[in-house]
Amino acid sequence: MTDTLFTPLTLRDTEFRNRVMLSPMCQYSADDGLANDWHQVHLGARAAGGAGVVITEATAVEPRGRITPDCLGIWSDEHAEALEPVVDFVASQGATPGIQLAHAGRKASHHPPAEGSGPIPADRKRGWETVSATDEPYPSGDRSESGDPAATRRLDAEGIDEVIAAFAAAAERARDVGFEVAEVHAAHGYLLHQFLSPVTNDRDDAYGGNFENRARLLREVVEAVREVWPDGKPVFVRISATDWLPDRDSWDVDDSVRLAPLLAEAGADLIDVSGGGIHPDQQLPSAGPGYQVPYAEAIREGADVPVAAVGGITEPTHADALVRNERADLVALGREMLRHPHWPLEAAHELDADVEWPVQYRRGQFE
Repeated sequence: MTDTLFTPLTLRDTEFRNRVMLSPMCQYSADDGLANDWHQVHLGARAAGGAGVVITEATAVEPRGRITPDCLGIWSDEHAEALEPVVDFVASQGATPGIQLAHAGRKASHHPPAEGSGPIPADRKRGWETVSATDEPYPSGDRSESGDPAATRRLDAEGIDEVIAAFAAAAERARDVGFEVAEVHAAHGYLLHQFLSPVTNDRDDAYGGNFENRARLLREVVEAVREVWPDGKPVFVRISATDWLPDRDSWDVDDSVRLAPLLAEAGADLIDVSGGGIHPDQQLPSAGPGYQVPYAEAIREGADVPVAAVGGITEPTHADALVRNERADLVALGREMLRHPHWPLEAAHELDADVEWPVQYRRGQFE
């Protein structure tokens, strides 16, 4: 039978009730990395709204890995415990709770968007030193009060080991409070992407130079997460399939197709396919409906690895067609789910799919 948007998907021993995934989206609402009522309401509403998989925003594995001082974290047991009620509620609504484990690298120590998004120098209030594959700071178009980006330190071998250990420890905490999916964030110009791309990695050691070396850190992080993650639960990896920098030596879709089976070998069960973010000179494509879907499709076909597609997907018939035509295994919605928390319930009605509504909302169910 042909799979549809509302056909369950099973990865390892974990079944998702449908193929709709809430895409990770930063909320800039945490206090010292701790989840609060906002995260409960934001993620819980999308679970009650019918999503199959609900993924947290980028959740930092160590304090210096936050994009902004207001980003979510899971670098201590206290941070994990703050997320536990969120996990419990999401699961109680029939959705699969997932966490995106992240490290911003040189794109850390920035103001949240409401405050201008510019970098915060390490010597300023709420700022800190960032780390990356090299000591080159992110060339942000915005500037801090001093006019300079946050200082960046090149990770040495010991620092790399610390990052890998931080991802593993964060995964253990996430496991212990009930998350069912661990997603390793290696997209959008953040730390693991900084090692992948030749735009940001000119190292000459085991973590730089050729393709295999540049992919080494991501593979080791995935292996470390998989080692502590339960065998029956899946690990996702989000990547930027392309740097959108065609005029220079950069990461592209062919690299991503080559990377995907290496990640599967390391323990990844699905590749969550996005794009861009490595450098402000990127040449953005026209952001029409499904503008990044071809990247996911290329990886699915070329590497034979399950994928999630994201980017400008708003219409139920479009999302359904992506699954029916075997272009994607999951469909990730971001901004559309901000606008319409109950998009999956509405989509099921439009597609004539029989889904369970929360008992509290059944008075509003479509006739």
